[in-house]
Amino acid sequence: MPKLLSLRAGLGSVLFWSVISAAFIGPGTVTTCAMAGSRFGLQLLWALTFSTIGTVILQEAAARVTIASGLSLGELLTKAYGIRVRWLMVTLFGAVALGCAAYEAGNILGAVSGLALLTSLSPQLLTLLIGLLSMALLWKGSTQSIANILGIIVFSMGIAFAYVAISASPNGVDLAKAMVVPSIPPDGQVLVIGLIGTTIVPYNLFLGSGIGQKQTLAEMRWGIGLAVLIGGLISMAILVSGTLVSGEFSFQTVAQTLSLRIGSWAGSLFGFGLFAAGFTSCLTAPLAAAVTAKSLLGWSETSMPYRIVWLAVMLIGLLFGLLGVKPVPVIILAQAANGLLLPVVTIFLFIAVNNKTLLPAQYRNSLWQNLAMLLVVAVTAFLGLRNVWLALQ
Repeated sequence: MPKLLSLRAGLGSVLFWSVISAAFIGPGTVTTCAMAGSRFGLQLLWALTFSTIGTVILQEAAARVTIASGLSLGELLTKAYGIRVRWLMVTLFGAVALGCAAYEAGNILGAVSGLALLTSLSPQLLTLLIGLLSMALLWKGSTQSIANILGIIVFSMGIAFAYVAISASPNGVDLAKAMVVPSIPPDGQVLVIGLIGTTIVPYNLFLGSGIGQKQTLAEMRWGIGLAVLIGGLISMAILVSGTLVSGEFSFQTVAQTLSLRIGSWAGSLFGFGLFAAGFTSCLTAPLAAAVTAKSLLGWSETSMPYRIVWLAVMLIGLLFGLLGVKPVPVIILAQAANGLLLPVVTIFLFIAVNNKTLLPAQYRNSLWQNLAMLLVVAVTAFLGLRNVWLALQ
């Protein structure tokens, strides 16, 4: 009987932490992974292996800090540095909120694009339905129930893309080699950065540390490890599916190519997967902004400012979605802001997880954890500076 209870707790934890996978698997991930597969075959698959491992390392550290101290990452920073970093807290929240609002439009448009491949309803009606459903779930649901809903959708999406990827019949030896051997073909650097940057997302660290207080260390590690691994495998399946596509890249092209080469069901599954990616991110982007506000600014989940944050993010995305306009200037600014945000957050997380004053010895990083985290911090710092440079260009 105890084993059954332990199994249930483990599966429940995986489902709960699937909110992290739902947050990083959005239309941008689908586009980047499918485009990487279309242009370079399996050559960039290793970047997803690295980013999946990096995400597990950072998310586990953020959640471990919260479980050990009872404080979210933002609260821990405030306690450690006091009002001296209040300006930094506000700046970090502003950068996260800006990024969430900018990308929410893309999430809604991505979900609509997926449904448009499956139905003949007008884009405006689909946008309105998705926006209203998302707002209803965020208004009524707790983070636990929302996480469970997202987990179910992510797993369904994973099955869809895995089925398409298996149908592409990749060579097993080439697949295994591409997963672990780094290779950057000519003109592939930007997509490598995109594949890593779309998986290791800075606001997920605040989201993860803000929702994991009530779990044990074992449940958290089991949940994050498997949930992020599943998310990484879904991203890899999307990349493998993209190897079937040639010519000019678009969602319609991908669906048509899959339908012609595998069967009409493959195009429909891609449409469902794109919708699922967009819809889950429609929920997680506003939720991440609100949880970040709670963590950095001390607002409770029941407070009106907390709800105003996620409502504002949702309404901005809905407005751009109804207008059919992509907020390119805002997205460019958000890329620059998040480019600076990612290394700053990871460096603060590294300091926090080694803090002898706030954390007991058993919760602090071991030597190998520090080495692994330093590698991820170095890479994310490079990505951040690179993203800023690209945004300025």
